[in-house]
Amino acid sequence: LKNKKVLIVNTASDCGYTAQYEDLEKLYHLKKDTLEILAFPANDFQKQENKDDNAIAAFCKNNYGITFPLMKKSKVVIHSSQNPVYDWLTDKEKNGWNSNEPSWNFCKYLVDEHGNLTHFFESSEAPMGKNMLAAIEE
Repeated sequence: LKNKKVLIVNTASDCGYTAQYEDLEKLYHLKKDTLEILAFPANDFQKQENKDDNAIAAFCKNNYGITFPLMKKSKVVIHSSQNPVYDWLTDKEKNGWNSNEPSWNFCKYLVDEHGNLTHFFESSEAPMGKNMLAAIEE
């Protein structure tokens, strides 16, 4: 992850936004020299990720050819068992400005090359959309 921006995304296999995996993979290949993508499968929203880690990995590979890292299934909303990465992403005392927790699957957080959280994007923001690409190019 050194010297790369990192896009962190909470994902789910059975969501209306699941097709974003396709654009996330395109983005990963387009920007792989300067960007890492980390997907955190989560079952926090209407139980739309009820598979185990192995089944999630198989689903992503077989349906979308995912080659970017899939993290262990995690709790991403603010909770006593929230993943520590999401604890940092959603606590402005820790990250410097943001307290937005994921409101749904496929919310996106962009961290710069120096480890600073720079952007939060809602689920509806397309991975290959102009706002996302502009933020990555900053």
